Amino acid sequence: MAPVKIPNYLLLSLCLISLLCFLPTGECKYSQMLHRRGGPQLSAAGVAPPCRAHTVNLKDFGAVGDGKTSNTDAFKKAVAELAKFEKQGGGMLVVPPGKWLTAPFNLTSHFTLFLEQGAVILASTNISDYPPIAPLKSYGRGRDLPGPRHSNFISGSNLTDVVITGNNGTIDGQGQIWWDKYHANELNYTRGYLLEIMYSENILVSNVTFVNSSSWNLHPVYCKNVIFSGVTVLAPTNSPNTDGIDPDSCSEVRIEDCYIVSGDDCIAIKSGWDQYGIAVGMPSENISIRRLTCISPTSAVIALGSEMSGGIRNVRAEDITAINSESGVRIKSGVGRGGYVKDIFLKGMNLYTIKWVFWMTSNYGQHPDDKFDPKALPNVTGINYSNVYAENATMVAKLEGLPDDHFKGICMSNVTAQVIESKLIQWNCTNVEGVASGVTPAPCALIHNQGPGKPCAFPKEPLAIDKVIINQCPFKGCY
Repeated sequence: MAPVKIPNYLLLSLCLISLLCFLPTGECKYSQMLHRRGGPQLSAAGVAPPCRAHTVNLKDFGAVGDGKTSNTDAFKKAVAELAKFEKQGGGMLVVPPGKWLTAPFNLTSHFTLFLEQGAVILASTNISDYPPIAPLKSYGRGRDLPGPRHSNFISGSNLTDVVITGNNGTIDGQGQIWWDKYHANELNYTRGYLLEIMYSENILVSNVTFVNSSSWNLHPVYCKNVIFSGVTVLAPTNSPNTDGIDPDSCSEVRIEDCYIVSGDDCIAIKSGWDQYGIAVGMPSENISIRRLTCISPTSAVIALGSEMSGGIRNVRAEDITAINSESGVRIKSGVGRGGYVKDIFLKGMNLYTIKWVFWMTSNYGQHPDDKFDPKALPNVTGINYSNVYAENATMVAKLEGLPDDHFKGICMSNVTAQVIESKLIQWNCTNVEGVASGVTPAPCALIHNQGPGKPCAFPKEPLAIDKVIINQCPFKGCY
């Protein structure tokens, strides 16, 4: 593969990000969500949660950071101890520099997990440490295989006010053993995820690096008020299904200033699979994505679906950069999915080496079982793309609706794609309806060219989650 040419401005930006992450500080800080007037309620009383009142160090519970000693009991005891302070100002667990090996553990409410610079939480590679758990109700089975799924590495359910942050510490899933067994068909259950939080609200993940997940990295599901800020996700680009961030049947989600290198979609918004997702009926909605940088040679920068049977609506993305990725925006659906993808707004995307700038797929044939309804067709409408630049593109767009279910309301404005000269086909459109303004190369006939000066919609009023501010809470006695 030819080396990827990265623009000078992007190299400078990445260097600045790296420098800021590792500058020494005289005072430790951790991030905390605060309530801004007009934003979502972050506590029952509608006031800002305070900085944590109680702090413990993982070493206080006998942990050894040599990368070999199991610290499972230390993590569990520390979380259990801090759970006592949920109603007394909350608790924070500080993970100091070192390599802290552990089996899966759960989080608690009003809780902060803080990873200092140089701290690495290592996931156990003993598969027996990941017992089977029930599949998600909106999926009906494991995503890889029928039946249960392996437990996740870090989990939480029915929680409120949870923060995972630090001075760019690392959570390492040590996923190679899982990838090898997946490729060899040696697993009995679906792989778990590096972080999964369910039925929870007021979640913040910031300034932490996640690497080598066994499968999806960050998976909030059935959650509300979730922020990912300044998060780095890294996986080999040939690792299977290592999605970066996957909001699933979640509302009020903000993803900002994140850097993702992935073997699958960098961001994948989901809401359940076929009849199971339809039955749960919990959409992903009111989602904001901004200042995202992505590398994913075999998948999308932002994907909607393919599990979208509960519906996806009101997604806003802006200031997106991708290098060597398969597609800029991909809508994935098919017969049996039902649900909808509507009111999608993208403004400002720069793509360097891309296969398809825009890709809409209606032929996703993966189903949880044979009980799906072939009459359950997706409703895809209100898709708005503006201010998009792509160079070294194989094709501008591949847009494929269904014969009896056209994808409608597509709008593209101020789009410039430099397509590889040897490629004769620049657009491939079937069963879609839309308009274009200021698009080069000229769009296919089904996307009617309106001429310049007619921009696509992008809402002016911010989402409630965009009004939430992140406070830096100082604390003394850094370990």
